[in-house]
Amino acid sequence: MIYCPECETNLDIDEEEVDEGEIVSCPECGSDFEIVTVNPIELKPVEEAILDEEELEEMGDGDDS
Repeated sequence: MIYCPECETNLDIDEEEVDEGEIVSCPECGSDFEIVTVNPIELKPVEEAILDEEELEEMGDGDDS
């Protein structure tokens, strides 16, 4: 069973029905999570994933100078 990291609601995610990179939402609190791995299922908050992409872009911009 996979539980929402924010509110601990059972998310009822079947690892055979999701793919890495897919976004799932908690029906109880509305938080969005990215599937990082499917076996076992590992979730990452979407906000955290967006920050990581922005940090990578900032690092890339600094290298181009």
